Amino acid sequence: MWLNSLIDWADLVVAEGFIEPHFFAGFSGGRKSILPGIAYAETVLANHCSEFIANQYATTGNMVNNPINQDMIYASQKAGLKFILNVVLDSNKKIIGAFAGDPEKAHQVGCDFVKQLAQVKAVPAPIVITSNGGYPLDQNIYQAVKGMTAAEACVEQGGAIVIVASCIDRHGGDRFYEWFANATSPVHVMNKILAITRNQTLPDQWQAQILSRVLQKCTVILVTDMCPPELIENMHMTHAYTLEEGIKKAELITSPNADITVIPDGVGVIIRQ
Repeated sequence: MWLNSLIDWADLVVAEGFIEPHFFAGFSGGRKSILPGIAYAETVLANHCSEFIANQYATTGNMVNNPINQDMIYASQKAGLKFILNVVLDSNKKIIGAFAGDPEKAHQVGCDFVKQLAQVKAVPAPIVITSNGGYPLDQNIYQAVKGMTAAEACVEQGGAIVIVASCIDRHGGDRFYEWFANATSPVHVMNKILAITRNQTLPDQWQAQILSRVLQKCTVILVTDMCPPELIENMHMTHAYTLEEGIKKAELITSPNADITVIPDGVGVIIRQ
C-alpha cells in the first residue's frame, strides 16, 4: 500500500465527498477518499485487479464481502482517517443529505440513505434501454460502461442493451479501446485479463473486463451521432444513430414484440435481484 506522504504529516485526517452507487466498489464516498483518492498508481491498480472485479460481491450497492471495499477500508484505517463529511445529491446536483462522523459508521448510514432512494427490483426483459445519465457522464465509452452494468442486471441472456450516450470524446482511452480492437471476441478479452495477476494489473483493464462481461451476456447497441460507428464496431458493439434505430436493431436480435425494460439513468440506480 502506497499513499501520498503528506498523510504522515497530518495530526488529524478528515475527508469530504459525496455518496452515490458505484458499479464495483458498492458506493462512492468514505474510504474512497484514501483509496483511490490519495493512493499511488500501484495501489490503485492492485485494488482494481481482475480477481477483485470478478468477485460476485463486487457489485453496485453492495459492500458486504466486497474485496474492493474491504481493501479500501484497510487503506483508510492505516491512513488514520478519523472523520468524514459526505453528502448525497439529487438529480439536479442539490444536496439532499449530509452524513458526518466516524468514517465507517457515518458512511454506512449515508449508503443506506442512498439505497432507500435508488434501489429497485430487477425487471428482466430481452431488451433493456438505458443511458449514462447525460453530460458529463456520457462523454465516452469508458464512462458509459457504468450505465451498462445496471442494464446488465436486467437483460436476459442473449438479449440486447440499448444505451444512449453521446461519447463525444470517443472511447475514453487508447488502452481501453485496444483491448477490444485487438481481440477476436469479448471472451478473448476476458481470458487475457483474468490471466493478469493482482500486482501486474494494467491501467483501464477493469473497465475492459466489465464491458467484456456485459458483451458475453448480450449485444450492446450504442446510440450516438457524435462517435464514429466504426470505432464502436471495433469494440464489438453495435451502433445506432437514433433510439428508434437502436430499438429496431434490438428487436432483430430478440423479437418484434419483445418486452422492454427502461432504466432512465443507469448510473444512479441499484438493481436488486
